[in-house]
Amino acid sequence: MKKKNKDLRTGLIALIIVVILIFIVGLIINRPEPIIIQGEADASEIRIAGKITGRINQFNVEEGSQVQLGDTLVIIDSPELSAKLEQANAAENAAQAQNKKAIKGARKEQIMGAFEMWQKAQVGVDISKKSYDRVQRLFDKGVVTAQKRDEAEAQYKAAVATANAAKSQYDMAKNGAESEDKEAALALVDRAKGAVNEVKSYFKEITLTSPINGEVTDVYPKRGELVGAGAPIMSIVDLNDIWFTFNVREDLLGELKMGKTFKIKVPALENQIVEVKVTYIKALASYATWKATKTTGQFDVKTFEVRARPTAKVANLRPGMTALFEETVK
Repeated sequence: MKKKNKDLRTGLIALIIVVILIFIVGLIINRPEPIIIQGEADASEIRIAGKITGRINQFNVEEGSQVQLGDTLVIIDSPELSAKLEQANAAENAAQAQNKKAIKGARKEQIMGAFEMWQKAQVGVDISKKSYDRVQRLFDKGVVTAQKRDEAEAQYKAAVATANAAKSQYDMAKNGAESEDKEAALALVDRAKGAVNEVKSYFKEITLTSPINGEVTDVYPKRGELVGAGAPIMSIVDLNDIWFTFNVREDLLGELKMGKTFKIKVPALENQIVEVKVTYIKALASYATWKATKTTGQFDVKTFEVRARPTAKVANLRPGMTALFEETVK
């Protein structure tokens, strides 16, 4: 009897152990497996380009060089720019000469000649006036005809008109150019100066400097090659402005919300764990939408771009490094 009870207890314990084991296995089997979401590091990149066309004369940096704000990167040779500056300077000199001429007015010899012509015309007025007065008196006495009197009057009036014209020529020579002409000449000078300043401003584009602190990642042309205006010459990446980008299906977004912090693993940094904060979420274009294959129980799922920045500076982190994030599906 004791042996039978002992066997019964042993069997009961074994049954309980088996049930427990089955329960544990069931939990393990039914436990949601985490989904690994892969992303990569990215950083701000600036392309260096000039405003002029020319040949690469000198590179001061190469791919991988560390540069600081204001460092000289490349020097461009542009003979055409020097020729344009000579043309602009010549145009400015011509405009300055024209302006001086307008301000100075006529030469002394011209002014004196106009004055003499006016004086000559004044003498003609005096003579014509005396002749007219004499004929008028004779006409009053009935000695000469009215026609003679009219002819003398016409000659007198013509002499007065000639004197007035000569006086106008003298005044114009003495006063110089009209105010409108002077303003026009001055405007030509200003325009010429503007052209010179414009060409000089392009000379600043011969020497290109770094706008940021960073690292040169790519250099596109070779020394001596021709580059056009606006063509990229090199790229600089800002390693102080770096983030991680993940493309996540909307049904896996879970707790990935704006301002949310979570941890990722960076294999390239010996699986270092990095805390990041979500700063950007945006739906990708329609081509990134996952299409359902069944008409029931499934739906089309959009893909979202999620950007997360490290909450603290990460040493040796570089663009392109892989980041892994475990998302548990509930």
